[in-house]
Amino acid sequence: MDERLRLIVPVTVPPLLVAAVALMHPSPLTVENAEHWQHVHTVLLFLFPLVALGPWLVARRVSRPAAVVVGVVAYVYATAYTALDVLAGIAGGAIKAAEAGGLGIVFPVAGRFELVGGVALVAASALAVGVVSRELAWRTAPAGLLVVAGAWLHWQQHVYPPWGVTALVMLGAGWGLLAWQLTARPSGRRRGWAETA
Repeated sequence: MDERLRLIVPVTVPPLLVAAVALMHPSPLTVENAEHWQHVHTVLLFLFPLVALGPWLVARRVSRPAAVVVGVVAYVYATAYTALDVLAGIAGGAIKAAEAGGLGIVFPVAGRFELVGGVALVAASALAVGVVSRELAWRTAPAGLLVVAGAWLHWQQHVYPPWGVTALVMLGAGWGLLAWQLTARPSGRRRGWAETA
């Protein structure tokens, strides 16, 4: 696999996979769709943490110190969204399917994780875009806008169609474009630490 694809694939594919699964996400949660809701979130449990690769891998391409900061903040997103998915997705679906009436207990807790994870993804994305824009200047504006707007929209709309799905497609497209721009730099430009290590 060439250098460009080694960066583009891991930053683009995870949000697009989440978007594809999210197309099957029922809304709102009812007794009738609770089992389906639970299954969708079981699949998402393995995909949400991979969305954190985008900001980290892109920042890593430019600056080691920035990559550490972005990686930590992206990790917060991955952890918080895993907790959100377990609580509101898997447990919420199980409780609703059992008609046990416990949604009032798990949804508020899950909402706190969504807040932390959403803010972390927006912050990690904005930091990574900032690092790349220092390297590539104005050329990153369209991709950067896609990434930051996609991260914010993902936080606001989660994965609910149509806007949650749109958010993840925006993230995939934005990270892919930033990765392409980074790997298309003229050879005379300063190389990121990952390229020389």
